[in-house]
Amino acid sequence: MLEERIMPIKRELIEYATLVENMVEKVIKGLMEKEKSYPLEVIEKDEPRTDRYELELDEKCVWILAQFQPMAVDLRTILMMLEMNRDLERIGDLSSTMSRSAIFLIERPQVKPYIDIPRMSDIVQSMIRDSVNAFIENDSQLAREVFQRDKTVNALRDQIIRELLTFMSSDPTTIERSFHLISLALDLERIGDHSTNICEDVVFMVEGEVIKHMDDKNKDKDRK
Repeated sequence: MLEERIMPIKRELIEYATLVENMVEKVIKGLMEKEKSYPLEVIEKDEPRTDRYELELDEKCVWILAQFQPMAVDLRTILMMLEMNRDLERIGDLSSTMSRSAIFLIERPQVKPYIDIPRMSDIVQSMIRDSVNAFIENDSQLAREVFQRDKTVNALRDQIIRELLTFMSSDPTTIERSFHLISLALDLERIGDHSTNICEDVVFMVEGEVIKHMDDKNKDKDRK
């Protein structure tokens, strides 16, 4: 009976994750193609959908807690779905913020070729997708692999910031555009962080290991 109630929520979480992943993709596609319709769609169409998903999923999880008073594994599953709901909602919010920066940049000449931003986007989209898959499949190894990608995202963020600081110091006219690019990089990095939040919970559920406050070296321990 309880599993029959949980499975539809899992399916909705997959739909929700697909939505926010597509939001990230649209923002960067609009930036690369200089087409405002993509980020505008994120703001005007997709953002309201994320709000509806969050409210509905929250209500369903709370209803199950109240009606069935689940214990042990079922309780951890419901609580994790509530946490995932929060992380996916934040990813949606960050995608909307990115859309506004993208629209600003689309309307102006490029500071530099966009190389690392789309690379970051591709990685964080895979992190969103695989973090949810790790939860659905109870796959702690996949969750740990997502941590490895987060290191690459952080390195790309730092590289972007370093390059743009050089541009701003040599040409003050690039400052405002550079700040928007830095904002995009920071938002993509935060999206990666929300994906790793989900994976931390997966590792705890599957292995019973708390890794939220471990340093990166311990998170990325050898998985022989």
